[in-house]
Amino acid sequence: MISLTDSQKIGMGLTGFGVFFLFFGMILFFDKALLAIGNILFVAGLSFVIGLERTFRFFFQRHKMKATGFFLGGVFVVLIGWPIIGVVLEVYGFFLLFRGFFPVAVGFIRRIPILGSLLNLPGISGLVDKVGESNAMV
Repeated sequence: MISLTDSQKIGMGLTGFGVFFLFFGMILFFDKALLAIGNILFVAGLSFVIGLERTFRFFFQRHKMKATGFFLGGVFVVLIGWPIIGVVLEVYGFFLLFRGFFPVAVGFIRRIPILGSLLNLPGISGLVDKVGESNAMV
């Protein structure tokens, strides 16, 4: 069992609420206020979960500057009031930042009973394998 500190528990809650507000903001036709709140909660929650210094080191590595620019630029664009453009920038930056994590996540999901069988369906399996392999090489 993984033990979490109190700040990590708070971070998990903030990250969860951030993802909820982002999803809800997109469902409600890219509502600016909900997307802005979701972005702030997500980044704050991430900082609480892995720590402020590790968050800073993760985002500002030399080889991740392009991805960080797109992600944080997207957050800024959402905050100034252009939600659709901002979300597109954020999603692109998010995939660039976390592309090394996708093969690990796919491997974990394949071990979950119902989700694993869904990922092993013929059409989905080829797509997931292709995405996992292309991201693992980069």
